[in-house]
Parts: sequence; C-alpha cells; structure tokens
Amino acid sequence: MNGGCTTYVLRTILQRLLDEYEIIGYPRLVRLNPNVPWKTRGNGAVCLQVGTHSRKTKKRIAMINGHEVYGGSPPFTELSEQQQSNLVGVVKEIVESQARVEDANTNPGFVVLSIKPSCELYQKAVTTLVALEEVLAILKDHHAVYEGYKNKRGLIGATAAVSWEPGDRTYEIIAYRPRERWGTKRQVDARSVQQMDMKCTGTFDNYDTLNRHNRLVPASPCPILYGIRGENPEELRLAVELVKSEPMESWLLFETNQGTDDHLMRKSIVQVQSFESVIVKGTVVEPAKTIPGGHVLFRIRDATGTIDCAAYEPTKGFRQIIRKLSTDDIVEVFGGVREQPLTINLEKIRVIQLASLIRKVENPVCPTCGKHMKSKGTNQGFKCRKCKTSSTEPVLQYTQRSLTPGMYEVPICARRHLSKPLKRMGLPSVVTTIGTGDIP
Repeated sequence: MNGGCTTYVLRTILQRLLDEYEIIGYPRLVRLNPNVPWKTRGNGAVCLQVGTHSRKTKKRIAMINGHEVYGGSPPFTELSEQQQSNLVGVVKEIVESQARVEDANTNPGFVVLSIKPSCELYQKAVTTLVALEEVLAILKDHHAVYEGYKNKRGLIGATAAVSWEPGDRTYEIIAYRPRERWGTKRQVDARSVQQMDMKCTGTFDNYDTLNRHNRLVPASPCPILYGIRGENPEELRLAVELVKSEPMESWLLFETNQGTDDHLMRKSIVQVQSFESVIVKGTVVEPAKTIPGGHVLFRIRDATGTIDCAAYEPTKGFRQIIRKLSTDDIVEVFGGVREQPLTINLEKIRVIQLASLIRKVENPVCPTCGKHMKSKGTNQGFKCRKCKTSSTEPVLQYTQRSLTPGMYEVPICARRHLSKPLKRMGLPSVVTTIGTGDIP
C-alpha cells in the first residue's frame, strides 16, 4: 500500500469528530479472509460508532497530540439528519485525501449506517469470498450512505466490519509517528519490548526471540510506530508506557478479531475449497519432503480424499516439527488454502496419534542351534536349514519417536493476524524448544 494505513485514516476521522460527536465504545479493527487474492496487506477494515449524549461510563480509547479521548457507553442519542450529513462530509473528505488510490491493490470505500447488518455478512467475509453485489444489496436495504472508489471492493470490508458481533475478541493499541518521521527507520527498543512481554502476560505476539523479530514494528513505511495486541485494554495502556521508542504522535485502542481463529472452518478434505481457511483431520500418507526454497510438504488423507499441506520457509523452526511426521500419523491441520493445486498453508498442527516405527533388524535365530534362519520367500516366514525349525517373525526394532502428541504453531514472525496463538488457548508454544533448524 506504499505507506497507506487504514487505521490512521480512522484516527484522523476520530480527531475531527470529537468537537461535535461522542465516540461510543472502542474503535474496531476487523480482519477479514486472509486468503482472498485481491486483499490489501492485512485485509483489515475499521469501524467507529458515534452518537451524542451517551451514558457517563467512559473508557480511555485514545491519546491524540497529548489529549486523552474517551469512549462512552450506550444508550446514546441518535444523530440528527444534519449531524449525519456533516459526518458523511468529514468521512468522505478524509478518505479521499488519505487513501492511496494510486496503489493498484487499494480500492477503498466507506459506509454510514444507523442499523447494523446481520453478523452473517461478517462470518462470510472472514471465511470465504463475498460478491460486491451482495453487499450493495444489503446497503440499499439498510438505507446506508456509502461510497466506493475504483472497483469498490472496500465496501465489502467496511460493511463486514460494522456487522461483526464479537464473541471471542482481543484488543490492539496502535501508536502512530509524527508525520515528519513517516518513511524513516523506526526506533523501537527491542529489549524494552521483551521486558514488556514478560511483564504484561495478557499480551501476545510481541517478540520472536529465536528469530530475533520484533513483531510490534511494521515493515512498511506507514504512519504506525508499533502495535501491541492483548486480552485486556488496561494492560495495553500499561504496555505502551513500558515500550521505549522514538516520540509518538498519538495512540488508539482498537477492539479486534485478531488472534481468534474466526477465519477457520472445520471440513473434510472433499469439502475444502480455494481461498478458505480450514481445520482438517487426516492421516499422513507419506513422510514430509523438502523442496527447493526450503518449503516442506506432506500429504494427508481422510475418508473423502487426499490433500497436500505445506510449511513454507518463513515458518522457520516449525518445519522441523513437520519433518518429524511419519506415515500413518494422525493429525489435525489448521491453515489457509491456496488456489491450485489445493494446498493447506499451515498455521498450526495438532499431532493426535503417532504411528509405531518398526523395522526388521535381522532374521530370527533358531532356538535349537543358535543359527540365523533363512527366508522361505516373501511373506512365507523363516526356516533353519540345519534343524528345520520354522518361524514367522523376524527380529524387529521399535524406533523411539522424537515427536510427541500435542499442538504446534508457527513462530511469531510468521503468524497471521487472525491465527489464535496457543498462549490464548492455554497451551505452551512447543515450537520454541525446537530451534530454527534450517535445512535448505
């Protein structure tokens, strides 16, 4: 997106609205289907609820240019027609001035609604593909004010963000840079991030120690200084104070669907389709193989068919887990599906049951004369040439597996926004004990 940032557009809108409107609750950052071929960088949409004269209960949701911003709680007074018209004017002006419409992958849109669409739209938008025509029909039915730019696909995300009804939810506090620093190298102290990670135990995906990756800091030249994700808004406000960095211009605290696994659908192999994210249980068909580029592939089967699974090079040490799989292991795989050939790009894997690894060491020894018996032919057993004693069983060796049943996840440096960390599932992240173990 060449330095654009959807959340900063919302930050600017919020600042402009403060004099006339009240912000209700937290701003929203809603991630949608991460597999759509035309997605933006993070395939996220933002949402803000506004009104007037809300309940006195207030939550600190932002700090802009040194001024604290609070969000109220329902009930609140609906906007008048004039207020709605003014609101649309502000949103339109800021979207058109800040959206990077020159970028081929940027197709923004905004919607203003008084009534929320059904959450079914969000469920569809986070798991599969949604047609623009379907969303336009919803907007028309809800008497929405809206505008889409270029191919107008941004209307899909904007409407889905409004329709989201949080079940599981997390929060992210995003700090922004002064405009004069945009595009320059960020100064965020990695040691302070690690210390914050240890102290603020409800936060997650902060720092990848093995791969020395500071996940808080984006790689693009956008206005974001860093973002911290967590379970508790109060803890996130503390976390910002613990991270040492260059000066920030502002921060916003978002309610999000990040780290929830909302994108995943449990399916049999025959049901899997391109551009979805799935959970599939199956049996390993053959040991994993490493292909050029360091990607590791294996295949699973269930009663309905077979499908390839991949741990790509960016998943680093996670590939070592995959290389330990053997034929007839029973696993459950979690991940997004590429178009063709159908392949599940692994985010997590549950090793359910390990097959016994047995190999023939030698022919059996005759109990009478102590000599090794000779094979009578394929699957015909063994016979001692001297004593004529027969046996059907060779001497076998059972190999101790270096893999144990359990859940394994990709490292923080390779984790998708929506992927639920094992930490949030109350499980240890076993992959950190494996090391990177790069094998070309």
